[in-house]
Amino acid sequence: MISVPVGQPAYVLHSRAYRENSALVDFLTPQGRLRAVLRSARGKAGTLARPFVPLEVEFRGRGELKNVGRMESSGVASWMVGDALFSGLYLNELLIRLLPAEDPHPAVFDHYAATLQALAEGRPLEPLLRSFEWRLLDDLGYGFALDVDINGEPLDAMGMYRLQVDAGLEQVYLLQPGLFNGTELLAMAQADWSAPGALSAAKRLMRQALAVHLGGRPLVSRELFRKP
Repeated sequence: MISVPVGQPAYVLHSRAYRENSALVDFLTPQGRLRAVLRSARGKAGTLARPFVPLEVEFRGRGELKNVGRMESSGVASWMVGDALFSGLYLNELLIRLLPAEDPHPAVFDHYAATLQALAEGRPLEPLLRSFEWRLLDDLGYGFALDVDINGEPLDAMGMYRLQVDAGLEQVYLLQPGLFNGTELLAMAQADWSAPGALSAAKRLMRQALAVHLGGRPLVSRELFRKP
């Protein structure tokens, strides 16, 4: 029996020109991050090869670099402007940098799609970004507990903690740069973003947690937030 290639849900993370009329495209799918050559990229398919458009894509080839056999829209694109657009580009860059090629993470795909929709709806950016960063780290096996320390002891709301990457939170008793207080961490554990300082502390914590996995190379998309 001849097997018929089946399309799968996908989003374009990044696309760049490749050879004459083709494009080299990074896709996010439930089966992981895939890189494929899109031929005739200046035609109808090329208009779909842009971020935030839900697609159904048929991939061909067994090597690391695949070919796009068929690509169709499968829903309404998430329309974003301003900081919401920059946030979407930030998510895309995070996935390209952190998600291993062809390593299935269906939960990441689903959370990405839900986050795009929330960004397009104009929901507050910071809680969405912190939630996505945390879920991505956790799904990749880099997560850590927010309510107990590295020794398994419950966090003390009055205590001070530092992040030991790949281990967790360690209580410290001398003031030093980059610490987090227990109240902020416990609020993060409950996703209580109304707690004073919780969102700003979560941003610092995620930056520390992500830095080691980004290999010291800055994220280009972060600079977009700094431009006037």
